[in-house]
Amino acid sequence: MKRIVFLAAATLFLLLFLIPQVQGQEGQTATFTVRSTEVVTGVVIISGQMTTTAGKRTSVELQCNKGIWMCNVPQPGTYLMVRLPKNRGSYVCANVDLYPEGADPASSEKIGEYCLIQK
Repeated sequence: MKRIVFLAAATLFLLLFLIPQVQGQEGQTATFTVRSTEVVTGVVIISGQMTTTAGKRTSVELQCNKGIWMCNVPQPGTYLMVRLPKNRGSYVCANVDLYPEGADPASSEKIGEYCLIQK
């Protein structure tokens, strides 16, 4: 009986305290401004600037493999970028989804899924 209570308490501890800390940056949103796009040997490269909700600006690139599901070339402009949880998405990197500016990710159709590369 003591063993069952211990296992239940340990499981509850993991679910409430450790797992949220491991996932860290998932669901973070930022504004992404597309400056330029190009396709080089089947890789879509999108150069732009990411602005976090705290106002920090960073030059970044988004990349995806042309022909892969949800790899689209967005027009220059401003978009909402949502960082996906670790080990989620199509690429082995920090994955992000792009949505139209001002969209609600829970109910809006995403423009595409990309690999985030910080310069």
